[in-house]
Amino acid sequence: ARYHTMEERANLMNMMKLSIKILIQSALSLGRTLDSDFPPLQQFFVVLEHCLKHGLKVKKTFIGQNKSFFGPLELVEKLCPEASDIATSVKNLPELKTAVGRGRAWLYLALMQKKLADYLKVLLDHKHLLSEFYEPDALMMEEEGAVIVGLLVGLNVIDANLCLKGEDLDSQVGVIDFSLYLKETQDSDGKQDGGITAVLDQKHYVEELNRHLSCTVADLQNKIDCLEKTNSKLQEELAAATDRIGSLQEEQQQLKQQNELIRERSEKSVEVTKEDTKVELDTYKQSRQGLDEMYSDVWKQLKEEKKIRLELEKELELQIGMKTEMEIAMKLLEKDTHEKQDTLVALRQQLEEVKAINLQMFHKSQNAECSLQQKTEAISSFEGKTNEMMSSMKQMEERLQQAEKARQAAEERCNKMKQELAGRLDSCRQQMAQLDSKCSTLEKELKSEKEQRQTLQKELHQEKDATALLKTELQQMEGLKKELRKLQDEKQQLKKVHEEQEQALQEMGLHLSQSKLKMEDIKEVNKALKGHTWLKDDEATHCKQCRKEFSISRRKHHCRNCGDIFCSTCSSNELALPSYPKPVRVCDNCHTLLLQQCSSNSS
Repeated sequence: ARYHTMEERANLMNMMKLSIKILIQSALSLGRTLDSDFPPLQQFFVVLEHCLKHGLKVKKTFIGQNKSFFGPLELVEKLCPEASDIATSVKNLPELKTAVGRGRAWLYLALMQKKLADYLKVLLDHKHLLSEFYEPDALMMEEEGAVIVGLLVGLNVIDANLCLKGEDLDSQVGVIDFSLYLKETQDSDGKQDGGITAVLDQKHYVEELNRHLSCTVADLQNKIDCLEKTNSKLQEELAAATDRIGSLQEEQQQLKQQNELIRERSEKSVEVTKEDTKVELDTYKQSRQGLDEMYSDVWKQLKEEKKIRLELEKELELQIGMKTEMEIAMKLLEKDTHEKQDTLVALRQQLEEVKAINLQMFHKSQNAECSLQQKTEAISSFEGKTNEMMSSMKQMEERLQQAEKARQAAEERCNKMKQELAGRLDSCRQQMAQLDSKCSTLEKELKSEKEQRQTLQKELHQEKDATALLKTELQQMEGLKKELRKLQDEKQQLKKVHEEQEQALQEMGLHLSQSKLKMEDIKEVNKALKGHTWLKDDEATHCKQCRKEFSISRRKHHCRNCGDIFCSTCSSNELALPSYPKPVRVCDNCHTLLLQQCSSNSS
């Protein structure tokens, strides 16, 4: 069968070569577009149809068995998007009712587009898809298919104008007319055949080279276009940069001119002022003698006015500083309120998560306790079973010992009876038979007891295995107990964290309630902050004294004297400052310094 298929493939390939050769020669000799009535073209399509049908698999459907070459041709639309036009036009033809007619129409359209070889080459490149339609030894699955596709490239020389409307493609019978091939073989010599095949092969090679060169030229053209675009963009950027440089140079020259003008004006004004001062000095020297007494009085008044003016300026500066500090403090307080509200929301979310975790941990602990109780009950039942088995083993061992003693006693009796019956053999043969029967029964009992002993040993081994399993389960139970302890510890830690967070929330609530009162005392706070800078909350991440990092439980607190940020432990003291009527929070260092100042002032 394999040799037969090989011969079929070779014959079809040779027929395809002859049909392509006759078609090209006849088309070149006519020198016009070919119609569907042209006999060599009809024979070419018949041979191509036989090649495509070779080795097709039979597909079973509800109607019956179906064997059509239009199935693999439909794959070209998926693999090559250019073939979608052919597929749509074939499907839109109303007179085509069978798959064979659609396949023939597809081949006609592909030949008219001069892309028949390209589409079949795409199919051959995806043989894993063709294996669904063709047998492994089919022509399209072997090397002969690639040869035929290479031969089909020569048909791109032919121009065909095939009319699909009005032709009955469904019912056409494809019969190969061997008379055309016989005439061709009789008319042509061997030399001519070799020359035409050589020309065809060279033509195919040149066309492939041209195709590759056109692809490379298109790629290079695209690259050149991209480079030209980038070059134009760079030139535009260069022009913009040069324009900027020119504008900057012009601005620089204008600034130089303005500087020179200002310099000349300043020099002129200095000269004018010098002349005025000279004139004023002359007049001053002349009028100085008469104005000495008046000058002393005016001088005193001037001193007093200067003092008043300095005091007023100091008060103005203080008021301006107070105003700026008030604005800063208002902004800081607004930020604090917003941040504290955000932290409150985050803390509530964390509280809900902690509650959910606590519930999960509680359910897990309950499940673990239930499993522990079940396993303890199982262990107790297994221990009872082992005790029962041990007691039964002891009883069986006692029975075995009794049986062995009985056997020894029976053997002793037998020996005695043998000695006694040595002289009484004739009279005691009946008794010997009885004793033999007794011995056989005893032996049977011994065998049964041995079997029972073996079974008991097997049961002992099984019980030992069961005890080993129980031990492993006990170890697992110990591990589970350890995990339970860890979970309980984690639960306690989570409870502690929960309590700390609740305390922090309470503190935050108190702090928010007190913030309204602090807004009223801002003026007095600003007086205290007159000589110190109020540190922002974002700038401090650690306590200035103990250097501990701030967190949700360790809150930030400002010292009302120095303005730095401390934790609650390092700023737990309170003192009445000059700017605060009530005692306020003060750090430890400021507390000691203020106490020393109070003691020195009192002394």
